[in-house]
Amino acid sequence: MRVLVVEDEEFLAEMIAEGLRRDALAVDVAGDGREALRKLRFGAYDVMVLDRDLPGVHGDEVCRRVVAEGLLTRILMLTASGTVQERVEGLGLGADDYLGKPFAYEELLARVLALGRRTTPALPPVLRMGDLALDTAARAATRGGEALALSRKEFGVLEALLRAEGAVLSAEDLIEQVWQEDISYRSNAVRVTVSKLRTKLGDPPVIDTVPGSGYRITPVAA
Repeated sequence: MRVLVVEDEEFLAEMIAEGLRRDALAVDVAGDGREALRKLRFGAYDVMVLDRDLPGVHGDEVCRRVVAEGLLTRILMLTASGTVQERVEGLGLGADDYLGKPFAYEELLARVLALGRRTTPALPPVLRMGDLALDTAARAATRGGEALALSRKEFGVLEALLRAEGAVLSAEDLIEQVWQEDISYRSNAVRVTVSKLRTKLGDPPVIDTVPGSGYRITPVAA
C-alpha cells in the first residue's frame, strides 16, 4: 500500500511516515499543498493523510482537486480542530475519514489500513493461499500455522503478490507498491528482498520468477 503524508509540521510528518514504514507501508511525504498535488499527479497513492491547515495551497483545495480529478486516492483528513462542524465540512469536501489532533498513532494506522482496503475491490483482511496466511490488519504472516518473521519490505512484497492473485508483478510494480519514492530504480533491492522472502517461506516454493517480466505467487496445497 502506498501512502502520501501531507503535513507542514516536519516532526509530525516524519513521525507518521516512520511509523507507517515500520508497519510495512510505502510512504512519501509532502510539506505543503503544492508539493502534494505534484506528487499526486505522478504517483498512484492508495491513501493520503492530509493536514487540513496547510500553507500555500490549503488542504481543502487539495481535497477538492483529488475529487474533481477522479483520483482513487482515499483521504484521511487531519486537523487541530475536532468540532462536529469541522468534521462535517471536511467530509463534505470529499474526505473519506477525519481525525482530530492530537491522535493516537494506533488509531491513525487502523484508519489508513481501512481506507486502503477501499481503493481496490474488497478483499478480506486475511489473505490466504494454501497453507500461507497474511493478516493485513495485525501485520502478521504464517505458513503451515508457523509464524514468519518478515521485515516490513518482505511483508509488503508478499502482500502485493497475494493481492495480485497469480498475476505477474514487475520489479517496478513492486517498487511502486512497497518502496517509497527515493529508492534507486537501479538498485537490486527487489531481487534481494524476494530472495530473503523465499528463504523464510521455505518449501515448497511459492514465488516464481518469470524471466524478463517479474514475479508471481503460485498456489500451494494447504
